[in-house]
Amino acid sequence: MSANRFLRAAKLGRSLKVLNNAPRCVAGRQLFTTTATRRTRTDSRQEPRLASTWSVSGVMAIASAAGLFGWGVSELRHGGFPGTVLFDSASDYPRYASMREMEQALREIREEVGGEDDIISTDPDDLHAHGYSEWSTTNPEGLPVAVAYPRSTEQVSAIARICHKYHVPVIPYSGGSSLEGNFSAPFGGISVDFAYMDKIIQFNKNDMDIVVQPSIGWQDLNEQLAKMGSGLFFPIDPGPSAKIGGMIGTNCSGTNAVKYGTMKDWVINLTVVLADGTVIKTRRRPRKSSAGYNLNGLFVGSEGTLGLVTEATLKLTVIPEEFSVAVVTFPSIRDAASAAAEVMQTGIPVAAMEIMDEVQMKVVNMGGATAPRVWKEMPTLFFKFSGTKAGVKENISMVQKITKSNKGSNFEFAKDAREQKLLWSARKESLWSMLALRKDGEEVWSTDVAVPFSRLADIIEVSKKEMDELGLFASILGHIGDGNFHESIIYNRRDKGEREKVETCVKNMVKRALEMEGTCTGEHSIGWGKKESLLWEVGPDTVGVMKAIKAALDPHWIMNPGKIFDRDRQG
Repeated sequence: MSANRFLRAAKLGRSLKVLNNAPRCVAGRQLFTTTATRRTRTDSRQEPRLASTWSVSGVMAIASAAGLFGWGVSELRHGGFPGTVLFDSASDYPRYASMREMEQALREIREEVGGEDDIISTDPDDLHAHGYSEWSTTNPEGLPVAVAYPRSTEQVSAIARICHKYHVPVIPYSGGSSLEGNFSAPFGGISVDFAYMDKIIQFNKNDMDIVVQPSIGWQDLNEQLAKMGSGLFFPIDPGPSAKIGGMIGTNCSGTNAVKYGTMKDWVINLTVVLADGTVIKTRRRPRKSSAGYNLNGLFVGSEGTLGLVTEATLKLTVIPEEFSVAVVTFPSIRDAASAAAEVMQTGIPVAAMEIMDEVQMKVVNMGGATAPRVWKEMPTLFFKFSGTKAGVKENISMVQKITKSNKGSNFEFAKDAREQKLLWSARKESLWSMLALRKDGEEVWSTDVAVPFSRLADIIEVSKKEMDELGLFASILGHIGDGNFHESIIYNRRDKGEREKVETCVKNMVKRALEMEGTCTGEHSIGWGKKESLLWEVGPDTVGVMKAIKAALDPHWIMNPGKIFDRDRQG
């Protein structure tokens, strides 16, 4: 069976069927059953189950072929990295582990950290779930050879040390909700899933901070804080399934960023396992320190390319006294964007400010997630206000005046907590509603940029016009309060010409943002999908500095390789 045939089957969700039809032995080795602990995004506490009755060598032979050889062939076929062949001694790519070395690495990991729990899975469904994402804009061909489920920093250290010894790629995985191919495995290797490391380690109420493991979700964290009656919460709120480890890796933000900032602003210190297994702590627990390099700033946003975060000390803040939510519609997307920019330029401390165009409002209505509520299908701004009762009242009054002067109408308030949740739900359900509308063979390309406030109306108006001219189902939404917006476009992945049109539209949006002194990504990060955009944004010299840091901390280039930039060329 060819690597590409296996991969195509995997992407259609038929990997088990293909494997069961394949020859039942590899190189004369005896078959045996392995226990694989399988974790999914929907159920983080599934019981261990038996993998298909393949030898480790058998599963690895096919998975590694798809993950390594298939990736190299695919990239050459699609025009990526011309002249470069994987494992060619003349190439600047690092030499990764051979099949035999990968097998030996897995054996050593099992022997050293397995104990009663077999923390290594080679189940084909597991490999597919950890190498392919249905909501990612980019999925390079390739799958991990195995998935590891560590339970502690010490186990993560052992995994990294053994992988470093054999040059096995290591790909961190927590929530799996990233959009730019951030956890893909183009070189095979081991996906390290932190699913079992989801605990609160220490809560320091009087200091308003908390120490957590990487796989606790931000929503779960806030639920536990509420149950404790702490009066505190963690304010960074990206996608509902996001977990702290991935949020640190991508320096994410979310709807509250306009008031509370991004992930980097809420990290006090990190425990990080480096490529060779060394465990470091970036700093101590006070909220400010000028002792040495800002290592927090180095690891936050590094997308797992410099080390694996196993613990994080996070700041918490007081739950505001008063909340209010409002929605207002506009005749055009430019009017809505102009109103948003004026709110920010006036200095009104809104807690959140989101934008959705008329197409996205239609998507929410069609998806039915907020039924029985039916929304006006017009460009819409969503506001969240928080603070003291007097402060919230004053801020609402000022925002009403600004929106009215920018042709806003239908200014609607939530009367109680239930209505607040309902009004805000349209924004929170937007991506899932878009995904639900896909037909067979369709995918959603969702990506973001950010620009200074003064250019918001310009870029959104032009980008929406170009997007509408595609003739596809496409919408604009985003965290307009901090200059960040997203394009979401449904296209047929089987139609090469259609995909090329969408890709051109997205690249034009990125270039437009950079011309306006913006950024190619406000919160999704670079991953696999925006490496070229990063080079456009910062230039080869800056990328060269990043690569020098990478080489110093990860000389074998095993930590999440292929993300952010490539070793063999600038960018």
